[in-house]
Amino acid sequence: MTESAASAALTAPASVVAGPATARGRRAARAALRTVQVLLALFYAGASALPKLIAHPTAVESFDRIGWGSAGMYTIGALELAGAVALLVPVLQSVAATALSALMVGAFFVQLTVFDGQNAATPLVLIVPLALIAWARRGQNARLWGLLRSRA
Repeated sequence: MTESAASAALTAPASVVAGPATARGRRAARAALRTVQVLLALFYAGASALPKLIAHPTAVESFDRIGWGSAGMYTIGALELAGAVALLVPVLQSVAATALSALMVGAFFVQLTVFDGQNAATPLVLIVPLALIAWARRGQNARLWGLLRSRA
């Protein structure tokens, strides 16, 4: 490599130096992240929120055991459904992933204290992709803040 080419490579943006392969990698990463978001949204809406919102007997039994009753069950179900929908709305993705992560921290402690650790790993496993989404989509927080401030 000539001296001028080497200095140009050092001062050029990474996307220019790396070329099309980097752009393909970024597109693939965005597609993979989007796929994870859709799968999590489906999980939270269908497997987690729905049983609570239709008062499935297992959900009713679990919330009675916790001591929160039907009000707690419907509240958690509604929060999970709202989070699932928000995971699919670009401006809300980071906030939704953060909120669902907080919900999973609570679920982890409930699993440990009320259910003697049975299924306690499930909320922890779900926190990992949620944290990744919250971090990867963090740029949307400024956009959301701007929208909120313009309405105030």
